[in-house]
Amino acid sequence: MLNLQSLLLGIPALLMAISVHEFAHGYAAHRLGDPTPRYQGRLTLNPLAHLDPIGGLMLLLFRFGWAKPVQINPAYFRNRKRGTLIVALAGPLANIVMAWLFYNLWRLVPGALPTPALRVTADLFLRINVLYNLGLAAFNLLPIPPLDGSKVAVSLLPPKWEYSFAVFSTYGPFVLMVLLVTGMTQRLLNPVLNTLLWLISRLSI
Repeated sequence: MLNLQSLLLGIPALLMAISVHEFAHGYAAHRLGDPTPRYQGRLTLNPLAHLDPIGGLMLLLFRFGWAKPVQINPAYFRNRKRGTLIVALAGPLANIVMAWLFYNLWRLVPGALPTPALRVTADLFLRINVLYNLGLAAFNLLPIPPLDGSKVAVSLLPPKWEYSFAVFSTYGPFVLMVLLVTGMTQRLLNPVLNTLLWLISRLSI
């Protein structure tokens, strides 16, 4: 379980990761011509516009979770499948970029601080930000509806398979619940998290 310091430092990290994730979805859709996120007030970094209480709690406690989805209308996109793919990937990619940024800060900042207490606190806060951003990205890349990965999958599937995936989508939340309850989610995510962490470490400054 989280100790009090990790919990307190995790709250701003959680709100930041979720806000960046959903803003990226909304901004990508907006740039592709869809006004829906703007009309719904989602083109903002204000976490109150994006926070899903259950998904946020999951991220805070278990390092993976979700936010309130940004609604889009693919009919506005010039190319529906390509637009949906770009919007779906925008959120996880934004979190990976944030994780990369915090990883580099983690390598540089704590050692430059004047006191042990500040160094310990900064080290923990920056590591939490790396983990939350990677956890949010990895979890949402799972190809299970309604997560972002399912929209990526639909965008890449040939038309003849779209209907079958749409049928599966109705069972997506149930499948997701089973994975969460049985603990299978962590086993599925660990390889993804390790790969993403390896990637940002290799690309670090």
